[in-house]
Amino acid sequence: MIMLRDGFDILLPKLARVIDRLANFAEKYADLPTLGFTHYQPAQLTTVGKRACLWLQDLVMDMRNLQRAREDLRFRGVKGTTGTQASFLQLFQGDHEKVEELDRKVTEMTGFKKSYLVTGQTYSRKVDIDSLCVLASLGATVHKICTDIRLLANLKEIEEPFEKEQIGSSAMPYKRNPMRAERCCSLARHLMALVSDPLQTAAVQWLERTLDDSANRRISLPESFLTADIILSTLQNITEGLVVYPKVIERHIQKSCLVIKGPLKCLETRSVTLC
Repeated sequence: MIMLRDGFDILLPKLARVIDRLANFAEKYADLPTLGFTHYQPAQLTTVGKRACLWLQDLVMDMRNLQRAREDLRFRGVKGTTGTQASFLQLFQGDHEKVEELDRKVTEMTGFKKSYLVTGQTYSRKVDIDSLCVLASLGATVHKICTDIRLLANLKEIEEPFEKEQIGSSAMPYKRNPMRAERCCSLARHLMALVSDPLQTAAVQWLERTLDDSANRRISLPESFLTADIILSTLQNITEGLVVYPKVIERHIQKSCLVIKGPLKCLETRSVTLC
């Protein structure tokens, strides 16, 4: 429980930084018209900043979910080997108030506001589900964002940062592969898949508890937080250095205007109206 709480405390500031960087990008390009796509087919115009706001909104929802999961965490407390507190009641010679006070003090010492009222030998493994579900949801958001960036990189409209000494490919050094976005997508798939572990673990708990959960949790829980951590670090790097090519975007708009039949609906931005 302490490690889950501390894990969220590490991730939340990182997610906040990504939101901040992407918000700056969205504001900077709020007025830059670009061709919108539905079904990955040219549709109406939008703006580069508006598209980034779609990404932002999902990340803000993830921030809310992580905060909620973190605040919902309780400590198991002092409940004994099967959750009855019987051994502590015997220790305090039948004094129920002392048992409850011990539970409160230990919970407070660990930094938690509340403890679970009912447990077996362990806290409910549904807590692990709740924690990893919000991380898997974050993985889905990052995968969507980075997939969009990869698609736009192919169109040469937007590009992730490309270092001076970076080589695109061992076979084709001139290529500008979106390797950071690809890495985020790869890790995000792993993060989304990990949530199946706590789902199955919670489902097969026997009575007051069974030990076949232990080895699984030692892998799935830390891996989820570690994967989310590196995804956010990489996404921060991407959002701090996104490169936009307005001339390419304009050329795509003009090309699309030639092939769309009928009147092209206008897009009004703060500074320009395009038809």
